[in-house]
Order: sequence, then C-alpha cells, then structure tokens
Amino acid sequence: MLLLKGLIILNLIYIIVQDIKNRKVYWFLFPSLLMLLGYLHYKNVLPIHFKNSIVINIGVIVSIMLILYAYARIIMKRSFFKDVFGLGDALFFTVLAVAFPTISFIILFVFSILFSLFTWLITKKNAKHETIPLAGYMSLFFVFIFLGNWITDTINLYII
Repeated sequence: MLLLKGLIILNLIYIIVQDIKNRKVYWFLFPSLLMLLGYLHYKNVLPIHFKNSIVINIGVIVSIMLILYAYARIIMKRSFFKDVFGLGDALFFTVLAVAFPTISFIILFVFSILFSLFTWLITKKNAKHETIPLAGYMSLFFVFIFLGNWITDTINLYII
C-alpha cells in the first residue's frame, strides 16, 4: 500500500511541475493516476457503491463541462479548449470522478477549485503564463489532502 501511495504522490507532483511550468502535462500521467486512485477507491468501498459513484461523478463532471462550454461560447465568445479550458484539466476532472465516492468527490472538488483560485490570485503576479494551471493547482491540493489523510489517519475519504 505504501508503494501505491508513493506512486500517487509522485504522479501528482509531476502534474504540478509540468502544468505550472509549461501548461502541458504528459498524457500518460492521467491514466496512471486514474488507475491508482480508482484502485484505492475500489478497495475502500463496496463494488456497487464504486460503480454508482463513478456514474454520478461523471454526470456531475459532464454537467459542469457543458455549463463551462456554454459560458465560453455564448458569454465569452471564445473557443472552449483553445482559450478557456485545457484538455489536461478535463482529464484531471475525470480522474477525480473515479477517485472518490460522490459526497467526498463533490466536497473535495469544490474545495480544490477554491484552492486553485486563491493560489492563482496569490501567484499570478509572478506567473509567466496568463492562464491558470488548474490541474497543477488541484494536484497540489490533493497532495496536501492525501498526505494529511495518510499521516494523521483521522478522516476516511471513502465513507459514503
């Protein structure tokens, strides 16, 4: 289990560094992280809860993406994946949808978005890019969450 947790943290760190530095992340990190976090989720819940959570979480992600797409096209009048939202961000959202039960997913997703916003507001003066490294900042949030959770063992992220 220690190896699994180490690989999860390593994947997240690679995403952080690549997204903040270049705004491009190696594609294979997302399926790797999806399998690692999906396995961790599967081992901590009943199989039926695992399947139901993924379906509901993907529905939430699709709804959010449709709203963002409509906002980008209608209000901002910009291309969604070129100017507004990165493919890596969408892939990271998908990873998170598989990683947690629905309640944990929604809570962690909202707080990771807020963390990303506040982190961007603090660091944007020194940033070399004008876009927010969303997957990178969200990965940083989850490094804190996982390390805090695994070190203190106080909160079970997989209780439904």
